[in-house]
Amino acid sequence: MTWRARAMPASVDPALVGEHARREDDVLERIVSIVGRHAIPKGEIHIGDDAAVLAPFVGEALISTDVAVLGIHLDEKLFPLEDLGFKAVASAVSDLAAMGGRPRGAVIAVSSPMGTDLEELHRGIADAAAMTNCPIVGGDLTRARDVSVAVTVFGECPGRGAVLRSGAKPGDTILVTGPLGRSAAGLRRRREGFPLDDELVVAHRRPWPRLSEGIAARSAGAHAMMDLSDGIGLDLHRLADASKVGFELDLVPTAHGATKEESISGGEDYELLIVTDDPGRLQMIFLDRGLRAPIAIGHIVADNSVRTLKGETFERHGWQHQL
Repeated sequence: MTWRARAMPASVDPALVGEHARREDDVLERIVSIVGRHAIPKGEIHIGDDAAVLAPFVGEALISTDVAVLGIHLDEKLFPLEDLGFKAVASAVSDLAAMGGRPRGAVIAVSSPMGTDLEELHRGIADAAAMTNCPIVGGDLTRARDVSVAVTVFGECPGRGAVLRSGAKPGDTILVTGPLGRSAAGLRRRREGFPLDDELVVAHRRPWPRLSEGIAARSAGAHAMMDLSDGIGLDLHRLADASKVGFELDLVPTAHGATKEESISGGEDYELLIVTDDPGRLQMIFLDRGLRAPIAIGHIVADNSVRTLKGETFERHGWQHQL
């Protein structure tokens, strides 16, 4: 897909159009050099044509879209602009991980006001694409009041079908791929003056999609799965709603340095919530693949009105999008 930039308004002095177009072409060329540094599989066409051409997908095809907005998903006073690009791609790729899929590519659309450092933004996009093996195959630029990055990712699920939220069954064990609250704690610490390379601050600014864990869980026959983007205090309820079941939690594992509240409602952890009837097999497959064993935190019950943590009502509480 050719990288495009929207045309100037008709009211602009025609004498300025040529110079603007040259500057625009220079910017686009530099962006393409930043995000197009991956190896292109034989037979595929990425940036450079009117649309990308990908080889046939294996198994089920997955498609998901996320939007990251500066000032909402990232505090520009505390973090560099490239972190917005990184988070936009990472959060979209995490949706593939939540289905047990592997990435095939992504297209991005950036909206920004004049003066935005587009090269810095796209360096973050390129870093996330390289680290998740999700090549950027096309994109678009347009002028806007705010900086936003829209990412559409494509993936595939070979073999077993994608793992949905709706497959949880009474008696199943609920697990998570790691302790929670690291991202929220990192944002808090950054506001307190901690440096960008602080371990928890990095967890907030550079989230890591659990792709290998998602594929392992799908291979182990997980009944249901989703990523924890808005906090387990909301996301577990969403999974239970989709599966028409309830749950009883024994614990919510809290990351070192995070508070209990941050682990429940902080959001943006992108750990995976997994439901299975064979937790032993799941943990064995994780360990065989060199992955950290998931943590069992409770079980599914038939009564969908039962939603508890240590016997107390587990309220819906987490990141709420303002719509």
